[in-house]
Amino acid sequence: MRWCPRPTVTRPHRPPYTPGVSTSTEVDPTTRARDILGVSRLTNSALTGWLHGLPGVDQVGCEARAAALSTRSVKTSSKAWAIDTAISMIDLTTLEGADTPGKVRGLATRALVPDPSDPSTPSPAAVCVYGDMVPFAREVIGERDVRIAAVATAFPSGRASRAVKLADTRDAVQNGADEIDMVIDRGAFLAGDYLSVFREIAETKEACGDARLKVIMETGELVTYDNVRRASWLSMLAGGDFIKTSTGKISPAATLPVTLVMLEAVRDWRDATGEQVGVKPAGGIRTSKDAIKFLVTVNEVAGEDWLSNEWFRFGASSLLNDLVLQRQKMTTGAYSGADYVADDAPSGY
Repeated sequence: MRWCPRPTVTRPHRPPYTPGVSTSTEVDPTTRARDILGVSRLTNSALTGWLHGLPGVDQVGCEARAAALSTRSVKTSSKAWAIDTAISMIDLTTLEGADTPGKVRGLATRALVPDPSDPSTPSPAAVCVYGDMVPFAREVIGERDVRIAAVATAFPSGRASRAVKLADTRDAVQNGADEIDMVIDRGAFLAGDYLSVFREIAETKEACGDARLKVIMETGELVTYDNVRRASWLSMLAGGDFIKTSTGKISPAATLPVTLVMLEAVRDWRDATGEQVGVKPAGGIRTSKDAIKFLVTVNEVAGEDWLSNEWFRFGASSLLNDLVLQRQKMTTGAYSGADYVADDAPSGY
């Protein structure tokens, strides 16, 4: 039984949903938003009425359901699959002011060979770095099947002019980024200026070109689950390919209840529009046990279609170390210990 009713959305005319294919870029975001809201002109008043008309989140019910899902046991055979799946979903991340070309090259090498003792270990989905570090990651990764994500739009604060944020995005894409992780203007969102946030996301999506756009909502600053739900729907309405919890720079970051709210949102969005959008919890997910809790929640809330790195990611670095150790233990029967695994993780992420 779901813990809250699904939103009612006027469904626009769209092509049928095809698993693994996003349709979010087929229609201009403003045109689509007017279609979904049923208005002739997109205004802040119209967005406010629509977003505040979404069903409220039952905080007690949400947290109780997340707690219940986190206690689910996983059989040994399923655990092996879950560990490999979680590894393949990681955006291996370094976002420090002290990042160097050598550190980024090392991180990219780790993504290509996460466990030198076992070539069958899957690679993470992507490496995530600052835009100016993208060329150094590309030197190592080349055209291999590991994507390069870059943070943009004045990450992590989002405090810059629109022109600067869009230039930041274009620069990262020109440097070779396959994906852009943008931050929304939380001040504008909390002040109720939803149209400004919408336009910024839509313009950033346009600046991405062929790169996929992940929209970071910084849920720890949004305060309430209702705000998380509204920010999720606003981000999808504006054309985001992923919704992402956090920058990893503040606490709380990626909590299970917040991720549950976001998974409900993408599931209901697809039901309403036919479009599939991904989810990325980031920050504070460090152990295999934690990762498996998230995968169980994905399966139970959104469904199996999200259990791939096309539609679900972990923003993390230290998580990879623990997953590799657990994988080694399941393969060899012995626990090697952290000293036998490379540690490229920046502190705090």
